[in-house]
Amino acid sequence: MKVATGSTQAFPKHFDGKRFYNPDAPQAPGYLDGLRWKLTTRPEPSPSFIADVEPSIPPRRVDGGGPRVTLVNHSTVLLQQRTANILADPICSEPSSPFSWIGPRRRREPGVSWENLPPIDVVLVSHNHYDHMDLPTLRQLATLGNSMFIVPQGAERLLESEKIGPAHALDWGESLSLADFTVHCVPALHFSARGLFDRNKTLWCGYVIEFSERLVYFAFDTAFGPYFAPIRERFGSPRLALLPIGAYEPRWFMSPVHTGPDDAVRAHEILSAETSVAIHHGTFQLADDGLDTAKKELLARAPQDSFLVLNNGQSVDLP
Repeated sequence: MKVATGSTQAFPKHFDGKRFYNPDAPQAPGYLDGLRWKLTTRPEPSPSFIADVEPSIPPRRVDGGGPRVTLVNHSTVLLQQRTANILADPICSEPSSPFSWIGPRRRREPGVSWENLPPIDVVLVSHNHYDHMDLPTLRQLATLGNSMFIVPQGAERLLESEKIGPAHALDWGESLSLADFTVHCVPALHFSARGLFDRNKTLWCGYVIEFSERLVYFAFDTAFGPYFAPIRERFGSPRLALLPIGAYEPRWFMSPVHTGPDDAVRAHEILSAETSVAIHHGTFQLADDGLDTAKKELLARAPQDSFLVLNNGQSVDLP
């Protein structure tokens, strides 16, 4: 793939010289807020493991005109277009954590096993949280030597230190033009951290993938905020939007960083997306809402002909 990088700074300032921040929006809760959350609430009970995943084997390449999207697990999505296989926020690890013995445990298996993944041309990473930037999975992809990695500003340093690459970093408003499509980096309302002392030193983002005849929008981790309308106005209504729905309770703590099912429905409507698919649910219980609560809430609220909830391993072909 021939790579060209362009910059169009259409979004507000979001870096103070040392750290990134959410402009004109609530900032992510701090560590004391997190302690208050853990001490004052209890998560909704959920099974420790649910063995209901029916694994699938995606085609190595697709021939049709429309995109094929497969929910692998959590926010890991395989997007297949005639010209490319794109894997977003891949995680195959058991815990969503820096340690094998602590952290949110996997409650469902991935819907596509490692050996059944097709060749991956581009890997998108939205931010550096452990459930989105899973280094063991990224290392495995890098060893195959077929993938280009696209990450938000600053996150490339960690990948380069792990010999994961080639890694291309984008800021909000920047784009990466490849042979048959363009990847645009767009805002999200979230935060970054992998430890106690690196909070917001790297960026978080969403991506718009511009193919010749259609748009695909990955929102990834984001709160509900003012950017959905500008994204639609700048790029047009997406053929497909991947919108997060889980890890939204308690709202006083989670609303500055995560959309809930009702927020996702509003985003779907503002974007005027032809089809939306729910992500960020059903695999790790990261907040007080139960493992499948977001799915149930969305099914009760969303137009089911245009807002789809896929199980791990399930695919949909869009015209």
